[in-house]
Amino acid sequence: MFKLDALSKMTTEEKYKYMLILVEGQCSSEKDALANLSNASAIIKSCMDKLNWAGFYFMRSGELVLGPFQGLPACNRIAVGKGVCGTAAAERKIQRIANVHDFPGHIACDSASNSEIVLPIVKDNVVYGVLDLDSPELNRFTELEEQYLAKFVDKLNKYINWDEL
Repeated sequence: MFKLDALSKMTTEEKYKYMLILVEGQCSSEKDALANLSNASAIIKSCMDKLNWAGFYFMRSGELVLGPFQGLPACNRIAVGKGVCGTAAAERKIQRIANVHDFPGHIACDSASNSEIVLPIVKDNVVYGVLDLDSPELNRFTELEEQYLAKFVDKLNKYINWDEL
């Protein structure tokens, strides 16, 4: 059982530390990758404020395909190198975008999104997909989110067999 009522009394960084504890507990006690990633997106959405979307895209036949997420329906497929997600996958670099409307080629799945952070999921030098978070607020994501989300992806890489998906 997930205990989330304590979140309201936590600082932002305490919430992010708790988010890592929750994902570690989830993934260490369950072997099914899809179940873990579904809960991982819910953990992020529960622990991080001011999000309208949190989820995954997985690499399939050279393009990103929608995976588990929390939020409104999203784009089913994104070409590698296109939009923020495709750029993160192509460059294997975190993309932290203060204003998505200024990002050349931004793909708007939800018109309410104004900022975005995307982390490539790379394990053993293979890109398996991306973790994508959107916010209706401009400049929502800082180095703090980048730091904790990178740790979050590291936790997933510890437990997830990406070839299973």
